[in-house]
This record gives sequence, structure tokens and C-alpha cells, in this order.
Amino acid sequence: MSITTENGRPRLIIPGLGSIYTALHEGSETLLRVVTGGILAIHGSSKIVDPFGAAEMVQGLGFYPGAFWSLLLSCTEFFGGIFLLLGFLTRPSAFAGLIVLLVTVWFHWVTIGQGYAGAEKSILWSAMLFYFVIRGPNRHSVDARLGKAF
Repeated sequence: MSITTENGRPRLIIPGLGSIYTALHEGSETLLRVVTGGILAIHGSSKIVDPFGAAEMVQGLGFYPGAFWSLLLSCTEFFGGIFLLLGFLTRPSAFAGLIVLLVTVWFHWVTIGQGYAGAEKSILWSAMLFYFVIRGPNRHSVDARLGKAF
């Protein structure tokens, strides 16, 4: 027995909620993108003030030269977060952030041996960014206003 109807939508236990879910679908996706981008930009704001401040840390992870990768990390988090918030170059911004977050998963889980407990937030962030890599922008984005998406 299928839980979907002919139009591919799920049969709801409370059918009256369907119109609410439909009305809020795109807005909730936009809210998730804005919050994800905003928090990523805020997180990166301390790094963009001193873009080479993480040079030793990234070299400790095996990324040489540290100054280059520290600058790239700072820009990815700060500007990528702003771009994601705005829905501008949504997929590339989310992809760049995803790579950074997957490195932090490795760093916390393996390099410093914290396992799942240490990598938990990075895993959650990775999942959110992966969603936007695949989904891309919606109509509430700069990409949509430009009429093009990556």
C-alpha cells in the first residue's frame, strides 16, 4: 500500500494541513538557506578580520602553504555565507562550505580523536550545505532574479 496519492504527494493523517504545508514549503526552504548562510558568515566574520590567523592550524592538518589555505577558509566561510544567505551563486557557495565542513568532520573525528561527539555539529552543517548543493536556489534568491543558476 502506497502512502502517496496519484499526484505524488503523501496522504496526510490530517488532510487539512496540506494547504499549510504547501504554503510554507518554499518559505521554510528560504529560511533554512538564510539562517545557514547567516550563521556561516557570522562564524567566518572573526576569521575575515585576521584572514591569515588560522595558517598554523591548517598547516597542522597538512594544507600547505598555510597562509593560502587560511585566507581561502576565511573567505569561504564569510563571503560564502553571505552569498548563501542572499541566494547568489548558491550551489558553488554551498559546495565550498561543504568541503570546509567535511574537513572539520575529519579533523574532529579522526585527527583529534573526538569521534562522533566532536564532529556532530560539522556533520549537521555538512548535511545542510549538501542540501543546497543539490537543491540550489529557489525563487526567493538573487540567482532567481538573475534568471540563472549554477
